[in-house]
Amino acid sequence: MKSLAFVVLLCLGCGLMSSSFVLASPHMWSQLILTQHWPSTFCSMEHCDPKFDYWTLHGLWPDKGHECNSSWHFNVTLIQDLLPDMQKWWPDLKTPASSEFWQYEWQKHGTCAAKAESLNSQHKYFGKVLELYHTLDLDGVMKKFNIVPSETYYAFDHIEGIILNFYNVKPKIQCIHPEGGKVQILGQIEICFNSDFQLTNCEHSETDTLNLIDFLNVKGTAFSVCDHATPVYYPPLKGEPSM
Repeated sequence: MKSLAFVVLLCLGCGLMSSSFVLASPHMWSQLILTQHWPSTFCSMEHCDPKFDYWTLHGLWPDKGHECNSSWHFNVTLIQDLLPDMQKWWPDLKTPASSEFWQYEWQKHGTCAAKAESLNSQHKYFGKVLELYHTLDLDGVMKKFNIVPSETYYAFDHIEGIILNFYNVKPKIQCIHPEGGKVQILGQIEICFNSDFQLTNCEHSETDTLNLIDFLNVKGTAFSVCDHATPVYYPPLKGEPSM
């Protein structure tokens, strides 16, 4: 009987250890980072032709985990009804007619976001990203408070303050930092959500500095957190009049 009891306890212990391992998995996330980039800045690095004069989607990234399920392949036919919105608001700025960017975002980030039941399919994931993007309306908020592309530089604290005061959470704003350090170029804005899709302050994470080498093949180029003391250049779209 003692021997049987020992085996039962041992099995229970194994079960608890297994549960702890699952809960401690590095792929479990607690925050989602909705990331938008400014096409003119992107194309200044990539030498593409920016055709979009509004902030476009980069992705929705869990704060932990990359490529969580390499066997879960992207299938564009599963999101056919979303494609018109995807092409407009989440384009591949390098190749607007391509679905390669979405495939990359799904494999790297979507398969990790899918740990949550609300995001556990390609349609749920991409649909939720579009929903959050439209709900935030970052482009509209920037214009409402006269943060528009301009040859006149902005103070970083002014841009951050507008976003913080409107959404009541701290964003993460990223820039390109040209050599010389006299100005930084506004490139990317992250706004964060908790697992219930409620706005929350963006926290320090592995995405503080986003190296663009893996997808974009631009060696040595990166967005990194903007410097509070350096003027910010918000570049107009080529051919568009600056304010």
